[in-house]
Amino acid sequence: MPTTYSTICLTQQEGVGKDTSDQPKDSVQVLKRLGCSDADITKIFTKASALKNADIDQLNWKLELLTGLGLTAPELVKIVCGRPRILVSRLTCFAEQLKYFNELFGSRELLVRAILRNPSLLTYDLHKTIKPTIEMYRVVGLDMEDLIQMILARPTLISRTSFSEEKMEFIRKTGVSKTATMYKYVVTLIGVSRLETIRQKIANFEKFGMSEEETFCLFGKSPYVMSLSIDKVQRNMTFILSQLKLPAKIVLERPILLYLNLENVMKPRALLAGKMHEMGLEPQITGPMILTVMRMNEKRFLKAFVSHQPMEVADELMEYYENVKGVKRLAEDSKKNCNYGFPF
Repeated sequence: MPTTYSTICLTQQEGVGKDTSDQPKDSVQVLKRLGCSDADITKIFTKASALKNADIDQLNWKLELLTGLGLTAPELVKIVCGRPRILVSRLTCFAEQLKYFNELFGSRELLVRAILRNPSLLTYDLHKTIKPTIEMYRVVGLDMEDLIQMILARPTLISRTSFSEEKMEFIRKTGVSKTATMYKYVVTLIGVSRLETIRQKIANFEKFGMSEEETFCLFGKSPYVMSLSIDKVQRNMTFILSQLKLPAKIVLERPILLYLNLENVMKPRALLAGKMHEMGLEPQITGPMILTVMRMNEKRFLKAFVSHQPMEVADELMEYYENVKGVKRLAEDSKKNCNYGFPF
């Protein structure tokens, strides 16, 4: 049977006659008991000032509902600090939302995973956002098991999804059937993407001589190509054409070439292949072998082409390889990771 949640606060329960002298007097004490530091509380009140004067009974009950799912105190502290608005909603709405999600996910374990991935799930409007989005995916042919898998994989799926006739046409053009494994990826990636972004990514492939039909075929074969930035696709495609001397349509057969890191994998290995050619070393990395080389993990690659050489030659190749891997694009070193808390 699905789990149900009472919306009656603990202090409202009939027959309560316990000593309340040790009970928290305000929201600050509630949050401190949870494990929040003074800095955490300041941050929480900055993001959700309404919590300063929150009803203590309702605040406690919401935290008990979340604890009842299996969330630990440290996990709750992280969630509340990142998304304090979770505790602002009305208790009846909060309990209804938890009940709906528990039935949707089918287990508390999956629900907890989803909440930890994206606590904002508990801030979305149940009737205006969550239920309509779930229904949209049901209408386009996604079963609930696949949808749950995609919600876990793409935390912002519910808040960002929209469908239009043009998007539905894009889905049809990929040629992926509703029963295919790739269908859930195609549908959700198109669902969360802006129309203008999809058009720009199609146009980007057309610049390299691929037709719209071939581009959609690529999207159907390897849907996550749609998640790659235009800049990354341009750089990888340019390298494939200008340095590897391969036709653009090779990515239809080997989509992995679009995912590979250009600076750490593709360029260094191509340059090492050239170095080995200059030195007359075997085996020569030429023709179709270059595609195999690009797919190897680092350990296997070095073992196959560097480690087996005579010691002095191997040391020279290794030094060269490490040097070319150390060359980064302009401003690459100045990039900083500015994500704090949840990255979405």
